Amino acid sequence: MTTKTIAVLSDVHSNVYALDAVLSDIARRGIDTVVNLGDTLFGPVAPVESAKRLMERSDIVSIMGNCDRALLQEESPSLTFQQVKPLLTQEMLEWIRTFRNAWVFEDILFCHGTPFSDEQYLLEEVNERGATAKNVLEVAELLREVPQSIVVCGHTHLPRCVHLPDGKLVLNPGSVGFPAYYEDAPYPHVMEAMSPHARYAILRQTKNGWGIEQVMLPYDWEQAAKLAEKAGRPDYSHAIRTGFAYIPAE
Repeated sequence: MTTKTIAVLSDVHSNVYALDAVLSDIARRGIDTVVNLGDTLFGPVAPVESAKRLMERSDIVSIMGNCDRALLQEESPSLTFQQVKPLLTQEMLEWIRTFRNAWVFEDILFCHGTPFSDEQYLLEEVNERGATAKNVLEVAELLREVPQSIVVCGHTHLPRCVHLPDGKLVLNPGSVGFPAYYEDAPYPHVMEAMSPHARYAILRQTKNGWGIEQVMLPYDWEQAAKLAEKAGRPDYSHAIRTGFAYIPAE
């Protein structure tokens, strides 16, 4: 049997330093199938450099994230949009438009949030208490009509692998370059990987099925954090430096 290996990265959020560490590790391992689950340039660190790195790689399958889609709008009140959009060339915007809504490889479905929405959390739910793990029965019901047995998603920046009661598997590789964030909708909540490492995942086919490896890489996160600080973004700099979310003062 020919062994298949797939590297999955997600949520770069313009952190080219973390991206370089991940791409270098993928190359060192000789992995030639790479999937990017989206939210690639939306951040204050180095969106142009991040775009250039990935646009050079025609072999990478890219999925549309909610923040990628946002950059295709003409206007937005988002500070990150206002910092990033003016830097992007028409060529970069056309590249984003080529991103897929989802991608299927054999028995694996790759998406950004869920197979149905790039803004929905698949493995987490948010309520008045914040963000918690979603009941696995709810996840299984949501994916009931999905024919693939493995669903790979990003969006929440949390590396997780969940085996569902019906035998399906859900994998989130975590975030390459933005390991934590605070969000105030629909209720205030944080997503925190709790360390600053660059993260991605590897799926490796074996005689017993697909093996999963979650990879955490050190890189110069201080350099990335300083660029975020220079852009006036303590939310990004704190998360990049610590792996914990920056919670704005009331």
